[in-house]
Amino acid sequence: MKRSAFKTADRATSLRRSTIKQRHKKPTVAEGSKYLAACRGEECYLRVPGVCCSLGWSHPSVVPCHSNQARHGKGAGRKANNEFSLPGCTPCHQWLDQNRVGTPKQVKFDVWDAGFELWLPVRERKMGLAEVECV
Repeated sequence: MKRSAFKTADRATSLRRSTIKQRHKKPTVAEGSKYLAACRGEECYLRVPGVCCSLGWSHPSVVPCHSNQARHGKGAGRKANNEFSLPGCTPCHQWLDQNRVGTPKQVKFDVWDAGFELWLPVRERKMGLAEVECV
C-alpha cells in the first residue's frame, strides 16, 4: 500500500462507510414554510397570564413560536422543527425565550404544551389536514 504524504488522507481512506456518522436530514424551506404560514393572522396561543397582548383577537405582533424542548428537535444552536411552532404575540414569545422573571423551564414547557394542544386542531383545519365532518 502506497502511503500518502498526509496522515489524514490515509486515515480517511481507511474508514468504513458504516462508521461514518449519518447526518440529520434538514427539512426544506417549502416543507417548513407551510407551518409558519399557518400562524399568520392568528391570535396568540401561548396566552401567558399577565403578559399576553393578543388574547382572543389577531394582533400584528403575532409570530411563530418554536418549542424549546429537546423532544421536538431543539438543540444547542438548533431551533425546533417548524411543525412544533404555534402563533404567539411578542410579549409571550419573549417570556418563553428569555428568562427575565426567573420562571422555571417546566412551567414554560407546560404553557407551550397547553397552547400547542389548542393550536393543533386549528392548524390542521387551516392546512386542510383535518377531515371535515358532515352533519
